[in-house]
Amino acid sequence: MNPSIVRTAAVILAFLASSLSTGASAQSLRCKGDLAQIGNSKGTILQKCGEPVMKDSFCKPTQETVAGAPVVSGNSTNVTNITVNSCVQVEEWTYNPGYGQFMTMLLFEGGSLTSIRYGERVTR
Repeated sequence: MNPSIVRTAAVILAFLASSLSTGASAQSLRCKGDLAQIGNSKGTILQKCGEPVMKDSFCKPTQETVAGAPVVSGNSTNVTNITVNSCVQVEEWTYNPGYGQFMTMLLFEGGSLTSIRYGERVTR
């Protein structure tokens, strides 16, 4: 096989492999040589990253449809569905990873990290 073709194929494969690995780390935050990742608990994040610069909590609205008790009327039985409005407690922790990096917001639901968002670049 032609060495030039093999070399070109190797370069293409290396590029594709590096592209895949950067996509996998997009939902993580590097802290003190470790990674905070989706699914980590708040305690794990505190150990890896320390205290955030800001914490916020709010109630995320949710709706759930619950089947009510059957109501018998003559020869027919009807079931009334009930929509219950409630909320899930969400915490947002903000980290400042340093100059030139992006402010990073971690969202926790039920005590686990569910989302990582990036904000403005730190300029000071």
